Formats: sequence, C-alpha cells, structure tokens
Amino acid sequence: MRVIFMGTPEFSVPALQAIAARHQVVAAYSQPPRMAGRGQKPRPSPVQRAAEELGIPVRTPLRLREAEDQAAFADLQADVAVVVAYGLILPQVVLDAPRLGCLNIHASLLPRWRGAAPIHRAIMAGDAETGVAIMQMQAGLDTGPVLAETRTPIGPEDTTADLHDRLSAMGAALITDVLDRLPLPATPQAEGGVTYAHKIDKAEARIDWSRPAAELDRQIRGLSPFPGAWCMVGGERLKLLRSRVIAGKGAPGEVLSGFVIACGEGAIEVTEAQREGKRPMPAAEVLRGLTLPPRLD
Repeated sequence: MRVIFMGTPEFSVPALQAIAARHQVVAAYSQPPRMAGRGQKPRPSPVQRAAEELGIPVRTPLRLREAEDQAAFADLQADVAVVVAYGLILPQVVLDAPRLGCLNIHASLLPRWRGAAPIHRAIMAGDAETGVAIMQMQAGLDTGPVLAETRTPIGPEDTTADLHDRLSAMGAALITDVLDRLPLPATPQAEGGVTYAHKIDKAEARIDWSRPAAELDRQIRGLSPFPGAWCMVGGERLKLLRSRVIAGKGAPGEVLSGFVIACGEGAIEVTEAQREGKRPMPAAEVLRGLTLPPRLD
C-alpha cells in the first residue's frame, strides 16, 4: 500500500522501518529539526534521520493548518497514514485524506491513559499491565475506535525506558499485521475507565521521603530516564533511576544501609542513579565516589 508515516521520536522509528520493509512509504512527516548541542545547530528528529537512511522523502511542516500543506498531503494519494508520536494535531481534512484514514499507534490500552505520557503514567499509577493499541484517528484526543491491541505485564522493576523499548517493538509488529489485514472492523472505546496521561511536569520529580515506599518506587521508575526523580545529597542534585521496595523502617529519608532509604512507610533500595554531569551508574558505583549523609533531603 501507499503509506504516509508521521512520527518524531525514537519510539516511532521501529514502526517506520517495519512498514517500509513491506509497503511503499511515500513520505515521512516529522517535527522540524531543533537547535541542539553546544553550537546550537539544527538536529533532525530520529524519524527524519531514519527516513532519510531509507530513501524516503521527508516533510517537516511547522503545522498542518495551511491549505497548501493540506493539499500537498492529499496529493500523495495515500491508502493510509500511520501516526506515532508525531506531535502535531491533525485537522479533519488531513484525517480524511487517505483512502483508509489515519491510524495511530498508542502506547496504552485505551481508553486508559489517553494523552501525552501513557508509559510514565501507567508505571506511576501501579498498573499491572499496559500495551499498544492501533486506533482509527478522530478529531478528539485519542478517542477513536480500536482496530487491534496487544498487552504486556509491567514488571516490579520496569522503568519507563524499559517499557518504551518494549512497546515500541510491539507497536511495530502490530501495525504491520494491521496493515496487512486492512480494512478491519474497529471497536468503539468503552465509555468507562477513561483516564488521561497528562504531560509530565518537572515539578513531579522531587522525591518526598515522607510518602510510602511503593509510591516512591513507582515515581522513580516512572520518571526514568526523563526527567528523572531526584533528591539532594549535600549540595548536589542526584537523579534516582532504578529502585525496588524492600523491608526496612526508619525516619523518612534516613539512610538505613548502603543505598537503602527509609520512607513514610517501608523502605526502598536505589539500584541505579546519576550524579550531575555524569552518566547513569549502578548504585554501588555511585557510592564509591559519593558519601551519603545519615538522612537525605
């Protein structure tokens, strides 16, 4: 089929590669290059780089509200468009242009966790499982009917980075299966159980040791690697990237042993952390160069 691909971050790349191996991707749409690095030079998105490597024409409009951009989209005469974390709202005229409409790969089991940060929110909420849904796009925020879904458990030590990679691969496999079987019946989303995965605010990242260990463990894993839950050690901000709940009791923030910290209820063991200006390291390696005070802020 003639496919338009629309995506921006690394999460979208496996789907682009999988689709390009089986269908004709007539264009890849992505967010414009962003200024980055010390020299503030334009840096193409992961999808743009992957598309160029595959020899796929790339388009990077600032928005799709202009009649000229909408006409150029329609002129591609696509059978279907696949959207994966693109970052722009698609007007109805764009949604209607491909013969079979626009399909979205969404990293949750809809209608749970519609919105911007479904992977983070699933971990932070303590969900037992998550997955990927292929949705027929409508004008509403992730409200369209679902063509297919696949599920995966959330392990007790899974981080957002872990789930990101797993769900990205699952989405790539699922969308190729769906494209091979189009047209498919779509099931409307249930009216109950709707939750919204609001964008992560950096203010959510500060650790409050008075909270229960289970909540802090989910906060650490859900915000890893970005923006990274953090606490102060002396005058240094330390990111905590992996943890697990263990038995322990003490005043909130008290260092019980090694990197075991007492919480409002129970304790957590930090297993990976990142000092300012350094790479992520196992906790034991961090502790070789950093002495924890008796109590963390």
